[in-house]
Amino acid sequence: MNAGALSLSQTPPLWVPLRFFLTAPLFLMAAGLTLMFAPDGLFTTRWSPAMLALTHMLTLGFLGMCMAGAVQQLVPVLAGARLPRPEGFSRVLYGLWTPGTVLLVAGMGRGWQIGLQSGGALLAMAILLFVTVCCHALWRSGSRHETIPAMALALLALLGSVALVIWLLWRSGWQVPLAHPMTRLHIGWASLVWITGLIMGVAYQVVPMFQLTSPYPGWLRRALVPLVVLLLSLWSLWPSVWLSLLLAATLAAFGLWTLRLQQFRRRRIPDATLDFWRVAMGSLLLAVLAWVVWLYRPDARVEVLIGVLFLAGFATAAVNGMLYKIVPFLIWLHLTNRRGNQAGLPNMRQIIPESHARRQWWLYLASLVLLSLTVMLSLPPWPAGLAWAANGMYLFWNLWGAVRKYRAYRD
Repeated sequence: MNAGALSLSQTPPLWVPLRFFLTAPLFLMAAGLTLMFAPDGLFTTRWSPAMLALTHMLTLGFLGMCMAGAVQQLVPVLAGARLPRPEGFSRVLYGLWTPGTVLLVAGMGRGWQIGLQSGGALLAMAILLFVTVCCHALWRSGSRHETIPAMALALLALLGSVALVIWLLWRSGWQVPLAHPMTRLHIGWASLVWITGLIMGVAYQVVPMFQLTSPYPGWLRRALVPLVVLLLSLWSLWPSVWLSLLLAATLAAFGLWTLRLQQFRRRRIPDATLDFWRVAMGSLLLAVLAWVVWLYRPDARVEVLIGVLFLAGFATAAVNGMLYKIVPFLIWLHLTNRRGNQAGLPNMRQIIPESHARRQWWLYLASLVLLSLTVMLSLPPWPAGLAWAANGMYLFWNLWGAVRKYRAYRD
């Protein structure tokens, strides 16, 4: 594993990212339970209160918590810029983000104005604090790694998308659903730059490092995320099918190139993370294909399927897979730093055994297939909900097992 580009001496305390990683699977479980008790016509439109609540359980809950934790780890380690008082900052951010997400999701699902207002206020404070502190640290960084501008652009897109939706909620009198033209901008900047741009930027480092592939080409690392931002900026001003097709082609290029790197990786040993990323890239390509179909033949069910493939497929699989590398690596690193050597310590593949990660991969894959079939064939949503709840529970159990192992070796 080549960690030469990392400033490992700058790594923050273990619980700075870990509290976010451990909480994230609980939102997958909550989404599964919501699906289990949802009405049969849930997926006929993406504007129902239950669909909005489910979407934000994934975006703000699972994905948001994981990405917030990862950024707090990557800014000091990859950019070499220490966050001010990282433990205190992490606690404050977690104390705003978690209840803010719960309240906002409850407000959306139940039409509860107080929940929307209080959740929106807490999340706005959390994200403003998060983006300000992290962007300031990135600005001071002397690193020239291509992940740095990608992270900065993703963080600014997060702030902009949140500002848009808070303005929409305030303007509508805190009512949902919000089928408003400005909602397209919120969705576009949150999904294509915050989520996809951050995954792209992090992939430049973690795919070669953890999946033992060749590096992404320099021109692709420098151009991909700025190109997405440029195309999306033009689309925000002048929406057109051609700009949408160029955006779709850019996303497809990332997916295809990542699959190519994985195909010719240096060590061909079984790896659940690799398979999670293959599912992620396959889901991204299918989402792009469904998007192109929808551009020429708009259909509400296809629109929902795009969201399932993108959020539950691409983004969730990529983040889920990297948790099985990042969490063991952090625990191994902190145990090594604590002891001063590696004697008697477990290696990364022993902290979360490959067999455990593999079982959860199969459970995740079944969950994704069931959810996609539920959307396409109008099936009852409770089987998919049961699978997603079990999937989230098993992921939490695996991550908590890593924490238990850390405590045993620490003591």
